[in-house]
Amino acid sequence: MADKRTKAEGAKDVRWVRRLKKWTSFSFSCLILVVAGAIVTLLFMRSQSLPVSKMAMASEMYDVHGTLIEAYGGGKNRQAVELSDISPMLIEATLSVEDRKFYNHYGFDPEGIARAALVNLQHMAKVQGAGTITQQLARNLYLTHDRTWTRKLKETYYAVQMELQMGKDQILEQYLNQIYYGHSTYGIQAAAQLFFGKTAHDLTLAESALLAGIPKGPRYYSPYYDMDSALNRQKTVLHTMVESGYITQQEADAAAREKLNILPLESKKPITAPYFRDYVRNRATELLGIEEDQFEDMGLRIYTTLDLKAQKNAEDVVKEQLEKFPELQSALVSIDPRSGYVKAMVGGRSYAENQFNRAFASTRQPGSSFKPFVYLTALKEKNFTPLTRFKSEPTTFTYDQDRQTYTPSNFGNLFFGMIDMRTAISKSDNIYAVHTIMETGPDRVIEMAKRMGITSPMKPVPSLALGTFPVSPYEMASAFGILANQGVRAEPTAIIRIEDRRGRILYEAKPRQETIIEPAYTYVLTQLMESVFDQGGTGSRVSSVMKRPVAGKTGTTNTDAWLVGYTPELSTAVWVGYDKDRTIGTIESHLAAPIFAEFTERTLESVPPKLFEVPEGVVSVYIDPATGKLAGEGCPNPRLEAFIAGTEPTEYCSQQPAKNDPKPGKDKQNGTWWEDLKRWWNN
Repeated sequence: MADKRTKAEGAKDVRWVRRLKKWTSFSFSCLILVVAGAIVTLLFMRSQSLPVSKMAMASEMYDVHGTLIEAYGGGKNRQAVELSDISPMLIEATLSVEDRKFYNHYGFDPEGIARAALVNLQHMAKVQGAGTITQQLARNLYLTHDRTWTRKLKETYYAVQMELQMGKDQILEQYLNQIYYGHSTYGIQAAAQLFFGKTAHDLTLAESALLAGIPKGPRYYSPYYDMDSALNRQKTVLHTMVESGYITQQEADAAAREKLNILPLESKKPITAPYFRDYVRNRATELLGIEEDQFEDMGLRIYTTLDLKAQKNAEDVVKEQLEKFPELQSALVSIDPRSGYVKAMVGGRSYAENQFNRAFASTRQPGSSFKPFVYLTALKEKNFTPLTRFKSEPTTFTYDQDRQTYTPSNFGNLFFGMIDMRTAISKSDNIYAVHTIMETGPDRVIEMAKRMGITSPMKPVPSLALGTFPVSPYEMASAFGILANQGVRAEPTAIIRIEDRRGRILYEAKPRQETIIEPAYTYVLTQLMESVFDQGGTGSRVSSVMKRPVAGKTGTTNTDAWLVGYTPELSTAVWVGYDKDRTIGTIESHLAAPIFAEFTERTLESVPPKLFEVPEGVVSVYIDPATGKLAGEGCPNPRLEAFIAGTEPTEYCSQQPAKNDPKPGKDKQNGTWWEDLKRWWNN
């Protein structure tokens, strides 16, 4: 019996050993499989691309001097900096209060998760989170803030994936550049400037501790909302820094006592150049072939031609001049004729009330401001000169093979008798203008206008001379720039270049320069258009404001008032009127000129007055206005006039030439310079 019992016990021991070996073998195999699976999973996670970030960077627009005009994306304030440009004390404060084990974990903290789970079970609610900095970054970049287990699992997965693909410093840098500090401010650089007016690199320990405490709850810990809560949170951060070994208790106490110079929170500023911004936005989406909803958050850098000083002048002047006329609207476009750069744009009196950009409205008649196209064509095509004469009197013109008639009139039914081109331009005589277009041919005028950039539909009828077909202020400013730029059209440009968030150029403007007409013709017309601002001219009411050579043309209809003018540096179109085709009164019709004059002088205040350059092919001689002949001895009131070489008069009004008068055909540039200089100096 004893032997049987011994054998049974031995067999039992053998079976137990076998089971132990099998269990050990199975466990080891499972462990190998788990380790292999973990390795494969980690390799897979490392090889997979992270999701597309939902934390987009705000696109930004800059003026021609590189000054920030506006950051798109709902007014978000976000400026990225490298980790080396951030104060070490801010980094230490953030690590101590947000993730002390940041450099020792692999994206998540098991101990922290267990601790948070225990607290949450005790309260039967999610009262404590266990997210590391990496998890917070993953949530902000790729996920929503929903409090679900699914989101938490995804957050942990992406955190591990980030740790496999990025260095710790990279993760920390991204975190500090995207974390929210309240007041539409993202990233430590923007926060440092908002609260303290300094860079993230220059933050003190006290400032760092205050800022590091805000992201936990910007509504509760922002000093702008509750200074006491902000300072209490600052002390908590300092305490954690002591516990983490970053600072001593003495340093913490000193920082807590430090008086902080927190800047006052600025109220929201009015949007700068709102109509221009909308135009740039539309142009950029067209140029890049993107949807409009993508534009704001692509991190684009749009460098524009706008000059913020000129823009402010334009907005201020329009506001001042329209102050007494609450429903009156205005538009202003100013272009540098030498480059085609749009320097200022106003599309209406109030963007907040109405976003329609009247600078591009092609529904308003330009009136007499269209006449320079007629006269330029006549000078070129028909050898008209400043002395070409027509009689200003009630006249009926026939056209369409004598099947139709047209009877224009002058403002106030005033007529001036036999007049030359200078007087016709100065007085804005309609009879002279229609005579000119009938002699020149409306088709040729339309051709010239189109070459100068007018795209609006026009018909070859006599009334074309009086600006009866609508054009936009943008087109007029660009076209008159050709006159200022010696016959060369610089393609209007608003965007210089567009870069992506990495500085790669996505678009770069290459504006075309095209010679439309020889410079001699534009110079002669410019000299004639200067008389608009002389005594008796339609723009004379602002002659005392203008302190520099300027040429231009007024235009008035029942519903519209214009002044389009230029200096060598600026070509500006100003329109004034009502939106609903309401008739404008006499006072309203005179507002375009002061808007133009005040804007031009304020914008060019620091620029010395410059004469229009005299090109080759021009001669200037003194003439007798009464006869249109050269001014000789005894001829009263001689006038210096510029001509296309070969078209100047050759006969004298008397038998003897005036003393010191230039010989016919001799270029008298010095005379022109001296007369102009005296005139502008006296003004």
